[in-house]
Amino acid sequence: MDEANDEQLRILLQRVARRIRNNRADGAMSDSQLGVLFQLEKASSTPSRLAEHERVSPPSMNRTLNTLENAGLVARSVSPDDARKVLVTITPAGTGLIAETRRLRTAWFTRQLAELSAAERTALEAVIPVLRRIAES
Repeated sequence: MDEANDEQLRILLQRVARRIRNNRADGAMSDSQLGVLFQLEKASSTPSRLAEHERVSPPSMNRTLNTLENAGLVARSVSPDDARKVLVTITPAGTGLIAETRRLRTAWFTRQLAELSAAERTALEAVIPVLRRIAES
């Protein structure tokens, strides 16, 4: 591929990712707020670890957590291992929002795939290992 095709592929991947991300249970929720909820769905965490994972400053993460906590989507408590640390967990409402967001995203993507021809599906499936390699690099 040449530079023009590289650029076109990058732009197309970004557009597809954006279209997927636009499907969310709460349209007012930011990508970073959803990112935190997706992380907390896997396991409870500290604000500092969440900030590091999301690549934001601790004060920025604190603002995000305040918004999520005020919405009833996360809860903060004292860490059982160290009383000086705060542990953030997702609430049932947060888990429900994540489940609905995932359902909406899957439904949108499934509709897009259903419109492809068999040859287009085969071509798309052939790039899965390559995209996985890029995504995991």
